[in-house]
Amino acid sequence: MTDLNSLKYTAEHEWIALDGDVATVGITDYAADKLGDVVFVELPSVGSDLTAATVVGEIESTKSVGELYAPLTGEVVEVNDAAVDDPSLVNSDPFGEGWLVKLKVDAAAVADLLDRDAYVALTGGDE
Repeated sequence: MTDLNSLKYTAEHEWIALDGDVATVGITDYAADKLGDVVFVELPSVGSDLTAATVVGEIESTKSVGELYAPLTGEVVEVNDAAVDDPSLVNSDPFGEGWLVKLKVDAAAVADLLDRDAYVALTGGDE
């Protein structure tokens, strides 16, 4: 199980795990639950340069279509093809096998994101 307190979060319900200068990004269990059953995931291409707070992909569920925002500025170094091939991973394991992209970033930028307590407060206390 991922230590949720070691992650950073965005107000757009994404989580970020930093390893050196590579940030793994996914959507939170809260977002996955609100979306419902995820049936389609569109991700940016490896090598793409992303700008923080811009739309970089799409997550479609049986209920709605949600936009995926870049939580940080950086270059896409890997995408989770498994989540593209089997979007249900986003629901079943959002903090593990359901990750979406890995970005090469300025590690210092992560400090500006929300910690777990702030994210839980943002979502009204829902874990």
